[in-house]
Amino acid sequence: MKWVTWENVGIDRIGCAWLIRRFIDAKATFLFVPANSKNLPKGANPFDIPGVKLSHHRGHCSFHAFLREYKLNDPVLGRIARMIDEADTVQEVQVEPAAPGLDLICEGIRLASPDDATALERGALVYDAIYARLKVMEVEPQAKSGPGAKP
Repeated sequence: MKWVTWENVGIDRIGCAWLIRRFIDAKATFLFVPANSKNLPKGANPFDIPGVKLSHHRGHCSFHAFLREYKLNDPVLGRIARMIDEADTVQEVQVEPAAPGLDLICEGIRLASPDDATALERGALVYDAIYARLKVMEVEPQAKSGPGAKP
């Protein structure tokens, strides 16, 4: 299936692409259009573009829209969504201390990548790592991070 989003990917679009490939459409291909482009490729599912179903709604990031639409109720995905929310949308309360770091890493990946497709590939490793670590913490709550912590 083809998916389309704006070029110059960031934390939300990288996260959504990872979520799509990992939990929705393993063979997904991604197309990129300039910001504010009204001409979207026919047959491609748009995401993280204002006005489409899989975008920001009710103060939440596009990642949240995917969780709702595809009924992905994994608590770890919900936590990742909160991280993206805190970095990508205005939040009154911050509860995810990793959010600014994840945002910084995603910005760096975009800047260090020759194109958006490469940025998505590189960003997938970061989201795989976050998911794996949070999954361990979910199963073994005592598995805290920091010196002496077991991965």
